[in-house]
Amino acid sequence: MTTKLFGEKVPRVEDQRFLRGKGRYVDDVLAGHDVLHAAVLRSPHAHARIVDIDVSGVLDVEGVHLVWTHDDLGGPLAPQMAEPLPLLIPHPQLTHGRTQYALAKDEVNHVGEAIAFVVADDRYLAEDAAGRIKVSYEFLPPVVGLEAARAADHLVHEDVPGNVAARLEQENGDARAAIASAPHTLSLDLTVERSASTPLEGRGTVARWDPDTGRLTVWSSTQTSTGVRAAVAAKLGLDLAQVDVVTPDVGGGFGVKINHPWPEELLVPLAARTLGRPVKFTEDRREHFVSAAHERGQLHHVEVGYDDEGRILGLDVRFWHDNGAYTPYGLIVPIITSTQLLGPYKPGAYRVVFESLYTNTVMVTPYRGAGRPQGCYVMERTMDAIAAALGKDRTEVRAANFIQPDEFPYDHGLVFQDGRELEYDSGDYPASLDKLKALVGWDDFAAFREKMAREGRRVGIGLACYVEGTGVGPYEGAHVHIETSGKVKVATGLTTQGQGHATVFAQITADALGVPFDHVEVVTGDTRRMPYAVGTFASRAAVMSGSAVHLAALRAREKVLRIAADALEASEEDLEIADGVVSVRGTDATIDLGTVAVLSNPLRYAFDEASKAATQFTVGDPGKPPVAEDDEPGLEGRDFYSPERSTFASGMHAVIVETDPDTAEIRILKYAVVHDCGRLINPMIVEGQIHGGVAQGVGGALLERMAYDESGQLVNASFMDFLMPYVTEVPEHIDIDHLETPSPLNPLGIKGAGEAGVIPSAAVFASAIEDAEAPYHDGLVVTAMPISPSELFALRQSHPAPAAKPRRSRAARKSTSGRSRTSSKETS
Repeated sequence: MTTKLFGEKVPRVEDQRFLRGKGRYVDDVLAGHDVLHAAVLRSPHAHARIVDIDVSGVLDVEGVHLVWTHDDLGGPLAPQMAEPLPLLIPHPQLTHGRTQYALAKDEVNHVGEAIAFVVADDRYLAEDAAGRIKVSYEFLPPVVGLEAARAADHLVHEDVPGNVAARLEQENGDARAAIASAPHTLSLDLTVERSASTPLEGRGTVARWDPDTGRLTVWSSTQTSTGVRAAVAAKLGLDLAQVDVVTPDVGGGFGVKINHPWPEELLVPLAARTLGRPVKFTEDRREHFVSAAHERGQLHHVEVGYDDEGRILGLDVRFWHDNGAYTPYGLIVPIITSTQLLGPYKPGAYRVVFESLYTNTVMVTPYRGAGRPQGCYVMERTMDAIAAALGKDRTEVRAANFIQPDEFPYDHGLVFQDGRELEYDSGDYPASLDKLKALVGWDDFAAFREKMAREGRRVGIGLACYVEGTGVGPYEGAHVHIETSGKVKVATGLTTQGQGHATVFAQITADALGVPFDHVEVVTGDTRRMPYAVGTFASRAAVMSGSAVHLAALRAREKVLRIAADALEASEEDLEIADGVVSVRGTDATIDLGTVAVLSNPLRYAFDEASKAATQFTVGDPGKPPVAEDDEPGLEGRDFYSPERSTFASGMHAVIVETDPDTAEIRILKYAVVHDCGRLINPMIVEGQIHGGVAQGVGGALLERMAYDESGQLVNASFMDFLMPYVTEVPEHIDIDHLETPSPLNPLGIKGAGEAGVIPSAAVFASAIEDAEAPYHDGLVVTAMPISPSELFALRQSHPAPAAKPRRSRAARKSTSGRSRTSSKETS
C-alpha cells in the first residue's frame, strides 16, 4: 500500500539542488550567450521637474546599442509604453490613484525613479554610459513622512488635494455611541515605521525575441508569471499567445515581487524586440533600496470603551497610511490593516477610517504580513492597555473578548481585501491561548521574574494574538499528466520563492493518485505549462494551488479507473491504486499506471514496444471511434479552485525578553508559537515558515526601518546601515505547538501559513519590553515600533524610576503617558 503522505514531515525535494549550488536564477539565464545588458539612470532627487535630458554624450560610445528616455517610448512598435504603468487593483475609494511611467515623464517623485534606460555589451559599460547622461532639474519641495503629508503644505502630485489618494470608512454598529456610554475608556496613539522586504535576490529580467516565430520569452524574478505576461503583452501590443513568461528559481520575494510590471519588465522585452538580441537586467542592492517597494509606515489613533471585565464595547480607529509616491497596488495594505486589526476578538461595535497619503518616497506594496502586523500591533497594544487600566492579567482580558468556537462562521460585518464578507470560517481561540500559556510558562513567570530581579536582571513577558485571512481568490489551476513511464508531471501557474511547493504539491498528488512520492515532479511559474494563474502572495499557495492540484489529480484518477476497469474487465468500484499500480480487490489482476497511460492514447504508429499496445489495430472496439465523443487522448487531469471567500488562519505568540539595565539592549530568552492553519500538509514545512517569519519579525520589531532625511534621501540604503538580525539575535529555539481546526471552504480543510510568523512580532515585543520596564519606570508605554536600545534608553529617561514606595505590579498600574490616556466613568 502507498503510505499516506498528507500530514507527514516529508523532507523537501528542493533542498539538495540548492545546497549543491545548482539553483538557476534570473541572472543565470542565457549565461554564455550573446546577451546584452541594461542599466537604468535613476533620479538623485526626491521631487523635481525634468527640464532637459542630454544623451548626446552616450550615443557614440562604442558598445552602446540603445539609449531611451520617455520621449523615445510610445512609437508604432509599442504605443502603450508612453502611458503610465497600470493601476493593478482599482477601488472606488481610490479617488486619486497615480502610477509611474516606465521612464519618468516631466517629473520625478522619489529618489531612485527611472529616468533613462541604456543597453550595452556588458553591465559595466551600460552603467558608465548611464552616468554620462546629463539631466537638468527644477527642484520642488519634497513631502517626507506622514506628518508632512497630512499637513499638506506641499503636494506630491499637484492635482491631488491634501496628498490624499483615498479615504475609506467601515463601521459595524455605532462605535462612537458605544464608547461614550462605556464604563471605561482610553485612547492610544501608535506608530509603525516604514520597512522593506530586502530579499537576497533583487529584481531581474531577461528577454529574447524570436523574429521567425514572432514570440517573446521573458524570464523574471517575480511572484506572478501570468501577471507579468499579461502586462508585457498589453504594453508591447502583442497577443497574449505571443508571450511566454518563465520564473526560474527566485531568491526571495516576501511581497516586493508581486508588483508588476516593474519598468524593467517592460523595457527589457521591448529592447530585446527592438535590437533582435537577448537583453538582461539585474538589479543591484542600492537600486533595490531606492527603487523597489517598501511597506509598514502607518500612524494610528485608537479610542476604545470597555466594561469592568475588559470586554470591548466600542472601538474607533483612525489611521494614516504612507503609500509613497505611487499606488500601483491600490489600497490592499490599508484595507487589510483596517479589517485584520480585529484579530480573534468581537468588539461590540467597530469603526475604522483610514487615509492613504502620498509622500516623495518609494512606493508601497505588500510586504510579508501586508498590513496585518500594523493591525495586530494596534489591537494587542489596546488589549494590554485595557488590562493595565483594570489591573487584570493580559490573558484574561483577551479571553473575555474571544470569538467562541461555537460562533463560527463569524461575520464581522465588514468587507475584506477580496471584496467579500469578513467572515471567519473556523478556529478555537480559547484552546490556542491555553496551549500558549502552557508552552511559554505564563502562570510561572512571576516566580521567574523575582528570581531574575534578585540577580539584578530585568525580564518581561508579552503575548499577541492574530487572525490572518489566507487563500484569497479569484482562482488557481493545476494540470496533472501521467506519463507512459508511470511518472506524474504536475504544473501550477503560481511561482515559488522557497516555500516548498514542489514537496507539498507532490504529497497531495501522490495521495490522490496512489503513486510513490518520488514519481511526482512539480513545475511552477511557467506560462507555457499553465497559462491561467494569479500568483504567490497572501498565504494562498497551499489553499489555492493545493486545492487545484488535489482536484486535478482526482480528475486524472477518474480516467485511470475508467480505462483500467475496461482493460481488467472489472467494475471501477472494485479497483484500488497503490504504488502506481491499479489492482482488482481480492484478485491478482493488476495494471500499472504507465500501461494505463499508453492505453489512453490511441496511436496510428508504434514508436517503441510500449506504444505497440496503443495502435489502432490492437486497441478499441472496431465499431466505435478510437476516441469517444466526450473523451480526449492522454491520461491527464486539469481543474481550478475558486473559493467563495478567504479562509482565516490564526495564531498566538509569546516572548520572554531581558532588557539590560544599563545599555537597554534587548535579548530574547524564550519564544513560543501556537499556530492554526487547518489541516497540516507537511508540519516540517509549516514550522520552517514559522521560523523564517519569526526571524523576519524580530528584525521588523527591533532593527529594520527605512530612514529618510527631510530632503527625501534614504540615508541607510545599504546592508551596512539597514540593520537586519544576525543568527545571534534570532531565537535559538522556538517552541511551536499546532492546533488544527479544518476549514470547511476547501476540499483539503487547509488554511495558509506563509505570513504567520511575522504578523504579531511588533505587538509581542512591545508587550514584553513594556512589561520588563514598567516596574522600574512609571508610566512607560511602548507606542512606536520598531524599538532600538537607544529609543528604549530615551523612554527610560522620560519616565523616571518610581519614588521609594511599595512597588505595584505592572498589571495594577494605569497608563499615564502623554501618548495614551485612560478614564473611568465611575471616577471622572
